[in-house]
Amino acid sequence: MQLLGTIRLIEKQIKSFLLPSVTKISKQRDPYRVLISCILSLRTKDKTTLEASRRLFRVADNPKSMLRLNPRKIQKLIYPVGFYRNKSRQILGISRALVEDYSARVPDSFGVLLGLKGVGRKTANLVLGLGFRIPSICVDTHVRRITNRLGWIKTPNPQATEFALQRILPKREWININTTLVTFGQNICLPVSPFCSRCRVFKFCKRTGVARSR
Repeated sequence: MQLLGTIRLIEKQIKSFLLPSVTKISKQRDPYRVLISCILSLRTKDKTTLEASRRLFRVADNPKSMLRLNPRKIQKLIYPVGFYRNKSRQILGISRALVEDYSARVPDSFGVLLGLKGVGRKTANLVLGLGFRIPSICVDTHVRRITNRLGWIKTPNPQATEFALQRILPKREWININTTLVTFGQNICLPVSPFCSRCRVFKFCKRTGVARSR
């Protein structure tokens, strides 16, 4: 089956599953909320990220209001996300940079986003895609694992995966591929012992790296 046909089958299968936390937050089309929730999501489970983001945004949902909070207050609001103390400082640092250098607005430039302390390629691409609807491919552990497992590409790291997917995916697919594959990876195509018996694209999958499955 062609690549786009496989994506459509995956999209049908994931309709009954919960969306990733940052995708839910992005429904408000607020790049700042996407940026901060993505920072919170690193090394943190989705449910925890969503709850922490909502608590934080009820108190401060823009860079200026965030700067009125001290690190301890932010830590209390976002606990128990992973590395919550470090993330409180990152959030304040990013918010300060946005206020001082970008008129309190999140820039829509990949290079500028990467210049913000604590923002990597994954976060920058997610902000561009979900926050601004600018075609960008966000590669996390699920996207890299599944695209290599399916046999679409063969890449050693997230950046190589991003560039490889840019070559084979039409731009109209770039923004949604992260949400699609993260949802699929959290529920069907698990890192260890995936549910191959339930998978609608099993017969089109090369199962690269799969030692055992259910």
